[in-house]
Amino acid sequence: MEFAALAIPETAIRGSIVSGYSSLDDKESVRQAVDIVELIGSQIPLRRQGRNYVGLCPWHDDTKPSLQVNPERQSFKCWVCDIGGDVFTWVMKIEGVEFREALQMLADRAGIQLRSLRGRAGQNASGEFGAGDTVSGEPISGEGKRTLYKAMAWAEQQYHRCLLELPEAEHAREYLRGRDITAESIEKFHLGFSPNQRDWMLRLIENNPGRAKILETVGVLARPQTGGNYYDRFRGRLLFSIRDSQARPVGFGGRVLPESGTTSQAKYVNSPETPLFSKSNLLYGLDVAREGLRKTRTALVMEGYTDVIVAHQYGFDNAVAVLGTALGEGHIKILKRFADRIVLVLDGDEAGQRRANEVLELFVAQQVDLSILTLPEGTDPCDFLHKHGAEAFSKLLEEKAIGALDHAFQAVTRGLDLEHDVHGATQALERMVSIVAKAPRLRHDTTGADRFREEKILQRLAAWFRIDEKDVRQRLTVLRRRASSRRPTLSRPEDAPEAVADENPIERIDPLERELLELLLCQPECLPEVRADIKAEKMLPGPFRRIYETCSRLADEGATPEFDHLMLEFDEPAMKSLLIELDEAGRAKGIREADTHALLQELIKTFYRQEAERQRTEQIVALREGGLDDSRETELLENIIRQERNRQGISKSTDG
Repeated sequence: MEFAALAIPETAIRGSIVSGYSSLDDKESVRQAVDIVELIGSQIPLRRQGRNYVGLCPWHDDTKPSLQVNPERQSFKCWVCDIGGDVFTWVMKIEGVEFREALQMLADRAGIQLRSLRGRAGQNASGEFGAGDTVSGEPISGEGKRTLYKAMAWAEQQYHRCLLELPEAEHAREYLRGRDITAESIEKFHLGFSPNQRDWMLRLIENNPGRAKILETVGVLARPQTGGNYYDRFRGRLLFSIRDSQARPVGFGGRVLPESGTTSQAKYVNSPETPLFSKSNLLYGLDVAREGLRKTRTALVMEGYTDVIVAHQYGFDNAVAVLGTALGEGHIKILKRFADRIVLVLDGDEAGQRRANEVLELFVAQQVDLSILTLPEGTDPCDFLHKHGAEAFSKLLEEKAIGALDHAFQAVTRGLDLEHDVHGATQALERMVSIVAKAPRLRHDTTGADRFREEKILQRLAAWFRIDEKDVRQRLTVLRRRASSRRPTLSRPEDAPEAVADENPIERIDPLERELLELLLCQPECLPEVRADIKAEKMLPGPFRRIYETCSRLADEGATPEFDHLMLEFDEPAMKSLLIELDEAGRAKGIREADTHALLQELIKTFYRQEAERQRTEQIVALREGGLDDSRETELLENIIRQERNRQGISKSTDG
């Protein structure tokens, strides 16, 4: 059977990752070629409203059109969700992909060959997995990666056909019927079967060495460590296709079936790490759960493939699963794109309890709303749903899923008498505070939400252990300083960008910074006057400083730092959304060129007053946290008193 004879779904070969970020020319070419009204209108209904278009926002339960699309500026904005951006942002948000993949998907849509992919001779770009496809020992990207996606799509199709049609898979079909997995689920999740034949896949490719090498690269074929011929890695197993968020097959999970005759002792075997497959950055079922995640803003994370499939059958279409590993940082980052809350659903056995304790630090370190539901002893989600139904499972989620902090407290204090066992209570508190210490330390640019989160956690710890909150905070400070002293100091490259958190960066901008940004976007020609008085290094790290530095760099390069230029400079959706809001606000104020100089002078004066106040606040926080030696504490107190006298003197002279 020829590979080329099989049709490969378009969704399986689109969106390959480009090696490194493409140039601004690439981004500008794609942006100009893709009309945002046409793009968004192909996915949700839009109607004209004045100069703009409006539609129902896909990210919240929208009944009154909240999404606005601006054809002149080629941008969109939902003022309820506070999400906005350009064509790249839309694809990143709606597809749950990173910028580079969004760029490639839009380039495919527009028929544009990105510069980083041009001139690659010898590559098969026809969309078929054929004899011209090759891979090398070098890092795989571009067309090479497309070849791997096509190979995986082809392999998935063969395994799926085997499960549905071939007599060798009858016992697999019987197993699925026994687990009450429906024909619709078999199609929806692309289940498959690999016959217990060492060379079944090799015979399909007619022992072609080039194609065998490709299938080895994606983990379908393997070779003995001692050398020898290829063999089917998943022979004799029921196969669960593992797809990425764009529904491209990237790996398999294989469950051994007793009737298959295989001698393997491993119940489950996953694909090895490949250029497409990394189990710490993939979730089973994410491709079919995206809509459910968007609607509920809650992710149900389970442990087994069949658990996810059966959960979807019972209406819980926001269920996904980890791939034979603990819920980790990579999984959290993926889920935070789609959901605000994560519920970890664990089997009611001892192993499930251990896994719960392994992830307790995640909710703090990743600053995520994480709850844990432990099922009744001896049950897993699949068995529970079949036995008790969807209503009972919903009730468990509502009544028994507890916050990760509560679960942590229950775990570390189980069997302890907190009133009388002083040593045990002290150890338990130390464990809890050490978990909180994993969170980023509060700084001057920490969001209000994160400050409130830490305050509530410390208040709850103080109440649980019946001690003063000040004592808990002091212990937290000690642990963080101890960890900081052990951590090696790494210098950040001068050209490395400041990190931007996933949350809305507008929370990190004070009113003065907002006003300066609005002015710069409306009147970019006033930038030299601003730069003469305000240096970039005087700004707080964060969005304003990044935008200001970018404006300055563009000006130094001879370009006007206009809105369109800035939108191409930033890839993060949060930054694009911020630029749109600031531009809208500045236009609404109708800032006139004649008023610019006077307004700038007032803003600059306010900036210096605010900078002095910020330094004062930081000194007060340092005193409050404690742990300073006497001389440093005295120095800070004297500085605060001197600043306060100066501030009052300025205030009196102003009043007079």
